[in-house]
Amino acid sequence: MAATPVWSVDPRTGKQREQVALEATTGEVDQVVRAAHAARASLADRRVRAALLRTAADLLDEAGPHVIEAADAETALGPGRLTGELARTTAQFRAFADVIDEGSFLDIRIDHPDAGAVPPRPDLRRYKLPLGVVAVYAASNFPLAFSVPGGDTASALAAGCPVVVKAHPDHPATSELCAAVLHRAAEQAGADPAVVSVVHGFDAGVALVKHPLVAAAGFTGSVRGGRALFDAAAARPVPIPFHGELGSLNPVVVTEAAAAERAEEIGAGLAGSVTLGTGQFCVKPGFVLAPTGPGGDALVKSLTAAVSDCEAGVLLDHRMRDAFLAGVRERAALTGVDVPVTPGAGGEHTVSAGFLTLPAALLAADGEHDLLLEECFGPVTVVARYGSTDEITAVLSRLPGNLTATLQVSAAEAAGEGGAAALLDELTPLAGRVLVNGWPTGVAVAPAQHHGGPYPATTSTSTSVGGTAIERWLRPVAYQSTPDALLPPELREANPLGLPRRINGLPE
Repeated sequence: MAATPVWSVDPRTGKQREQVALEATTGEVDQVVRAAHAARASLADRRVRAALLRTAADLLDEAGPHVIEAADAETALGPGRLTGELARTTAQFRAFADVIDEGSFLDIRIDHPDAGAVPPRPDLRRYKLPLGVVAVYAASNFPLAFSVPGGDTASALAAGCPVVVKAHPDHPATSELCAAVLHRAAEQAGADPAVVSVVHGFDAGVALVKHPLVAAAGFTGSVRGGRALFDAAAARPVPIPFHGELGSLNPVVVTEAAAAERAEEIGAGLAGSVTLGTGQFCVKPGFVLAPTGPGGDALVKSLTAAVSDCEAGVLLDHRMRDAFLAGVRERAALTGVDVPVTPGAGGEHTVSAGFLTLPAALLAADGEHDLLLEECFGPVTVVARYGSTDEITAVLSRLPGNLTATLQVSAAEAAGEGGAAALLDELTPLAGRVLVNGWPTGVAVAPAQHHGGPYPATTSTSTSVGGTAIERWLRPVAYQSTPDALLPPELREANPLGLPRRINGLPE
């Protein structure tokens, strides 16, 4: 059977640009994974890993104009957005190089023997090792920061794990270009270029998660696709960790006092967050609880004006455009739903932004409107108008897990007055990141960041952004009563590498 070609497509026109590659066969996936597995030793030295990441960042910066041009041609995200995304991508590489240098990620713990302890304690020394080959499934909406050179790749390499990326079909040319850059970085740093590889095709993605030498997987995409891979990872003869980001509604609660105090500001900020990147951010606020009454009315008026001023935009591909239009139609047809600004087809290849409203009581009363509690990918949000805090509680109790949850409060509530603290307590179980008086779009790359949340936001409790993302690709091992000369250098008594450690429970 002839191999299936992989085409780069212009989402602005729907036309094929160029043939980039061929979809990988199961045999080719096997060869790539085995090469990656064999390349593990070249990542054993932490100095090599740090050099690889910093070199990759430098080379990506140098190739920036070509990378941005290729990504824009395939995604229509625009040079401005992509320039920022490239900066974020290289920052992630450099941040993980710093994590490697600092060394805390190894979580070194040494307990000296204590015959008087109950029970008696032998000499125990624990640290973390890389899992092995990591499969990364690239995201559609971030062709750089969550794709071939994305955070999953950077954190896995930092941990010492080779990576095989299943490229997203929306930006195959960008994927190949970035893979070539990473290969050069590996060579310059003294690592085997096979520590980063790319495969294309749906069947290749399935074969990848099932390969016996793949030790873990990271995924960013839809609930349907992610759940299928998650189930496949769990059904293997030897199950593997699957860290998937699947979908998020990212609820917002606006208090009555906040709406009364700054309705216009909140409406404009909400519009900007919903329409950013044509509504294609994973943390887009897709559901809002706003009060009835004058304050809520003013918020809706401000949102209407701001959304109406937005120009039509291009989604990442025409399949997503069709799904957006169908999803909006289905939601707008529900009983009790109004459409102050109709989201829909802005043109043959574009979509226009909008939003839906309904009484919150309808969501709290029955399951007829459950569709409104599911993510609709694109520039649309749902505003549910509540008349009491009891209605807020009733609706929040029905929400699925999310990446983010946001609370908009007044100045007095921010100072501790009123029931804002209680609302924050209700929102916290729903999400991995909780915001007050901000908007969730924009995920800072920082040590304290957490980008994850209860299912279906993610399939694990880990983060895919920030320094602790490296923990996904490591496993602990303890050595008991092992002679010093036989121990790994990281665990020897003299600490020859100068790493941060805890001795008998205390920092060294």
